[in-house]
Amino acid sequence: MDPLNRRQALHTTALMGAAVTVGTCFNPGRVVAAEAAAPFTLPPLPYAFDALEPLLDAQTMQIHHDKHHAAYVTNLNKAVATQPALAGQSIEALLKNLSAVPEAIRAAVRNHGGGHANHSLFWQLLKKNGGGRPTGELSKAIDGKFGSFATFQEKFTEAAMKQFGSGWAWLTLDAGKQLSVEGTPNQDTPLSAGRTPLLGIDVWEHAYYLKYQNRRADYVAAFYHVINWDVVSERFQKA
Repeated sequence: MDPLNRRQALHTTALMGAAVTVGTCFNPGRVVAAEAAAPFTLPPLPYAFDALEPLLDAQTMQIHHDKHHAAYVTNLNKAVATQPALAGQSIEALLKNLSAVPEAIRAAVRNHGGGHANHSLFWQLLKKNGGGRPTGELSKAIDGKFGSFATFQEKFTEAAMKQFGSGWAWLTLDAGKQLSVEGTPNQDTPLSAGRTPLLGIDVWEHAYYLKYQNRRADYVAAFYHVINWDVVSERFQKA
């Protein structure tokens, strides 16, 4: 055998042996299958990390999505893996009926499941060159409930600023089709109270501290300029 071809053959044999030794590390198909088995997955960010600059900085967006949201998904999957009876249920279904979730993992579903659901919605509510105000039926509903869009903004800002510690501020729709502004602590979601979240702002410090430090008011003001009102209106129409 030609010396060069002999060396290539030995190199190939060595790689194949290594692949057998380490198993799934050299078998992409098995890795994907293992990941697919997890019931909940981290949704991709629907835009680049720097798309919302300079209002929301790229480093915060990357850490917020790739670290914080990813951790909620990981811990949620660990919790539900102990309860086969929950297989196939959506996170929305679990959060809407927390009392039916086994007590052993109820807190984990509330916290990590809420974090997953809240953030999955949050990414959709943002877009480059967003802001302004809603149009159509949602605009009429806001004016009818709050008197004006400006008054809605005042109430929404107040809810965001008065949320003590970590939490969220929301525009929600209840079963009677009535709009309201409310706050929730930690990763609690209006879903668990029977209301549909239409718009939400994350006021955990991890959402803004790298850029705004303790200036939550500046972050909330910036948020109004990146809202994707098309998504909010679509959620209103579906609800």
